[in-house]
Amino acid sequence: MFKLSRSAIALLLSTVPYAALAAEPLAVDPDIDRGRYLVQITGCNDCHTPNYATSGGKVAQSDWLTGDHLGWRGPWGTTYPPNLRIFFSKISESDWLAIAHNANYRPPMPSPVLRDMTDQDLRALYRFVRALGPAGEMAPAYVPPGIDPVGPVVSFPMPPG
Repeated sequence: MFKLSRSAIALLLSTVPYAALAAEPLAVDPDIDRGRYLVQITGCNDCHTPNYATSGGKVAQSDWLTGDHLGWRGPWGTTYPPNLRIFFSKISESDWLAIAHNANYRPPMPSPVLRDMTDQDLRALYRFVRALGPAGEMAPAYVPPGIDPVGPVVSFPMPPG
């Protein structure tokens, strides 16, 4: 029969609580989970995450919201989806609420979506993006109408008349 010394038993028993703690999932912040959910269902990733829409959403979360070099061209000029992870790392939560409630961005950004969100949802978005941390590079700058952008663009037709 196998015998354990008293010191071996004491060592084994002393590690049980730590092993049990290591197996438990980390505490989850409901605001961060809500923010993740909102990013997914409101289409944020479709523009602000490279290759998200074209891959059917198969992009690692670590690459989400880093902006894109794909431009959106129309009568307003050419806009690029900014890197939200860098943007959110530079503003406070209260600044974000004011920015979102007064949103009036160029297309294709759906400004009314931000303006109509509740403070609770806006805070959850902010907390999720902040939890991701800054990553990536800045997106290209806006290109005014009449100037050809460099790189790929999605072109919107000019309105008639």
